[in-house]
Amino acid sequence: MPVATQRSSVPVSVDAEKCIAHKGCTVCVDVCPLDVLAIDLSKGTAYMKFDECWYCMPCEQDCPTGAVHVDIPYLLR
Repeated sequence: MPVATQRSSVPVSVDAEKCIAHKGCTVCVDVCPLDVLAIDLSKGTAYMKFDECWYCMPCEQDCPTGAVHVDIPYLLR
């Protein structure tokens, strides 16, 4: 699985202001079927660790604060 080298180039973005991973939330990581999301312990936010996404959306739908956004490519909409 390819490792995401830049956070801006991945389809799943996390708003650090809204993310409550520093409070122990791991909902987005838990619901991802590909296990591509992770928690950055130094920043206390979630991020996309691997650049692989099925655009299935549970990470965005289940996030309690709305911090996760999945950018679906135009041709897949």
